[in-house]
Amino acid sequence: MRIIDVCEVTKPIASPIRNAYIDFSKMTTSLVAVVTDVMHNGRRIVGYGFNSNGRYGQGGLIRERFRDRILEAKPECLMNEDGTNLDPHRIWAAMMTNEKPGGHGERSVAVGTIDMAVWDAVAKIADKPLFRLLAEMKDREADPRVFVYAAGGYYYPGKDNSALRAEMRGYLDRGYNVVKMKIGGAPLDDDRARIESVLDEIGSDAQLAVDANGRFDLETAIAYAKMLREYPLFWYEEIGDPLDYALQAAISEFYDAPMATGENLFSHQDARNLLRYGGMRADRDYLQFDCALSYGLVEYLRTLDILRQFGWSPSRCIPHGGHQMSLNIAAGLGLGGNESYPDLFQPYGGFPDGVRVEEGHIVMPDIPGIGFEGKADLIKLMQELAE
Repeated sequence: MRIIDVCEVTKPIASPIRNAYIDFSKMTTSLVAVVTDVMHNGRRIVGYGFNSNGRYGQGGLIRERFRDRILEAKPECLMNEDGTNLDPHRIWAAMMTNEKPGGHGERSVAVGTIDMAVWDAVAKIADKPLFRLLAEMKDREADPRVFVYAAGGYYYPGKDNSALRAEMRGYLDRGYNVVKMKIGGAPLDDDRARIESVLDEIGSDAQLAVDANGRFDLETAIAYAKMLREYPLFWYEEIGDPLDYALQAAISEFYDAPMATGENLFSHQDARNLLRYGGMRADRDYLQFDCALSYGLVEYLRTLDILRQFGWSPSRCIPHGGHQMSLNIAAGLGLGGNESYPDLFQPYGGFPDGVRVEEGHIVMPDIPGIGFEGKADLIKLMQELAE
């Protein structure tokens, strides 16, 4: 049993939308295939992965560093102890050979993308959905029912409050009961009007979360906190720079309702510093670490161990990214749910065909691996890469 190739192609996921910090007009993603020599039902087993939106494709790093380290490793060093499957932890260690600690930068995205494909291959070799394999690894019961919320509410040319209302109503019509919109890309009074417009539209049918994408300095963050606490929001997300733990801690003095952050922290050490210094509250706040951006599930397991040490439940984790990898982690390891992009970043976001949102939840289908084969538009792109 061996990995015979690691393939990468950089694909556009461009869109005219913007948040408070960036626009997505030139956004890309890396699509990766980990090709094995294992055959099942007459087909070669290939694992697939891609990086989450908001960080660009990582083709250079994947092809120049991490791919070769996997292919140059002795095959037996990448297998589990009984030789029945690949070992994601050993493959991760091979990728990180000769890498200094700290300064995570873009390499965490490159490694996380390959790691997703590795876990997809591992679960396919085991002929099990990844979420069930993860539950078995942790001696726990898998729960195929996962909470999901609809992320949208971006700024784009010509989008007025009536269009924003229609967008949010569309999510409710598809079964969501939590929706999210962007703030910080317009003056405070304009954002207030946008928020009130959405709240008027969704009424008691859903809750609203808001996301500043790390835009605010302390003064602006406090001004928004004082405005936002007038409304029954699901959370106030990524208020300031992701590494400004003092700012995050300060806002807890002005905002009692739930806050969320973590999507731009890329290691278990960063997660530990957030919990040490960021004033996050385990009884109400949410953590949004995204395995596809932060060295993959191998590292995410270390992050979950850190959370337990600080008294946090995995149920306070609702990852960023809207991808099926985090859905599997949520179902298998007991996370609180997952982000979803019903209309954006396709075909990479969303669920397998036929999966529907009901009362803010989806039920995971029993598809071996991550489940990409159940999404026709996505698996077509993937198979063009490596099959």
